[in-house]
Amino acid sequence: MIAKVKFCGITNLEDAINASELGADALGFVFYSKSSRFISPKEANEIIQKLPPFISSVGLFVNQSKKEIEDVIKACSLNLLQFHGDEDELFCKQFNLPYIKAISMKPGINLLKCIEHYNSAKALLLDSYSKDIRGGSGKVFNWNSILPNAPLPLIIAGGLNPNNVKILLELIVPYGVDVSSGIESSKGLKDYQLMKKFILGVTNAGV
Repeated sequence: MIAKVKFCGITNLEDAINASELGADALGFVFYSKSSRFISPKEANEIIQKLPPFISSVGLFVNQSKKEIEDVIKACSLNLLQFHGDEDELFCKQFNLPYIKAISMKPGINLLKCIEHYNSAKALLLDSYSKDIRGGSGKVFNWNSILPNAPLPLIIAGGLNPNNVKILLELIVPYGVDVSSGIESSKGLKDYQLMKKFILGVTNAGV
């Protein structure tokens, strides 16, 4: 199985089209205003409307209100929600859209308990823990802590880049991988060659 690829922190149409043509399966749009990769719902929807078919649009939120999320959903054609804060399962599943829940991989975390707490999620996204920021840290967590044969699909994030994604995928084959800072020339701006190399790293894993 080839892992699905999500490029997160898309802020402009050129990056979105390039990512789609290179083979990304999903694009992430950050609606958390404190993020350096924030995009407004209006701008995101303008991009989403110009995407080719079969590309999933993912909206990322961090501890935001129900109304704020509902307003984004009304303004954007999203396929999937991603919760990157401290949201509980009841909160996450109330929006009539499938969701994935990000889990910060702190030392000693019990992934089986996390899966029990979010068993309505489509997948768990495992990300590096940082006390300062939620995602996009560029730091790798201990991949040996990834639960093999997990009862929910796992998406691996946290410090992935074109140089290490093949190493990850030769250690474990998750449902998907998620990258943001590892394919950027600067925050919020993707680098075409880095995106291309990342996709090649995924498709060539195990070859």
